[in-house]
Amino acid sequence: MIPEAGVRSPKSRLGGGSVLDTWQELSAEVEGRLAAMSSSERGVFAVGTAERLMSWHEALPEEDRAPFTMSLRPLLNAVWEGSLGDSTAFTAVKRGVAEYMLSEYCHNDGQDGPDDADENAAATTLYAAHAYLFECCDFAVWASRRAVDAVDEHLEHLAEQEEEVADLDEATVAELQRQLRDLDLIANYSKDLRLASLGLPIDTSIRLRVELRTPLSNRD
Repeated sequence: MIPEAGVRSPKSRLGGGSVLDTWQELSAEVEGRLAAMSSSERGVFAVGTAERLMSWHEALPEEDRAPFTMSLRPLLNAVWEGSLGDSTAFTAVKRGVAEYMLSEYCHNDGQDGPDDADENAAATTLYAAHAYLFECCDFAVWASRRAVDAVDEHLEHLAEQEEEVADLDEATVAELQRQLRDLDLIANYSKDLRLASLGLPIDTSIRLRVELRTPLSNRD
C-alpha cells in the first residue's frame, strides 16, 4: 500500500510560542485551501510538490539515490502531462501505478517489507499519481505533509556536506509559505485546469507547462 503521511507532532520538532502557532496555522491553511480547490488544481499542487522532492533526490550523490525513487521519474513526467491537459497520459499513469501495486514495494508487511516506497520523493510521486487518477483530496494533503517532513531530511544532507544550514523551525515555516504561494499561482489558472482531465488544446497545455510547471518545479 502507499505509505500514508502521518501528521507530524509540532511539539516534537518545534519550540513553543509564535513559531509553533505559525506552523499549525499555515498547515491548516494549506489543507483548507486544498479542500476548497477543484480536483484538477489539487492534482497540479501534488505533482508540483512531488517534482521538488524528486529534484532534491536526483541532486544527491549517485550512491545516495534510491533506485526505486529514481525509477519513478517516467511516472512523474506522465502525471505532469496528464495534469496539464494531455489526456493520453492517463494510460501511462495508470500503468505506472499498476506496476507499483504489483511490485514487492506495495505490501502490508510493515517494517518487515521493503521501505523503498516510503522515501519522501517516491511516496509523494505516488500520491500525485493517485491524486490525478482518483481526484481525492487526501493525496494532495499527504503530498503537502511529506514535503514538510522532507525539510529535515534535506537540511541533514546539507549539514553532512558541511554547507550552511537554515534553522529547522524557519525552514519548516518557509516550506508551508512556499506551498501557499504555489496554491495562489495554481488558483490563477483554475479556469484552464477545470477541464484538464478531459484534455486541453495543445497550445494551452504548452502554455501551462511554461507558466505552471516551470515555477512549481523550482526547488528554491
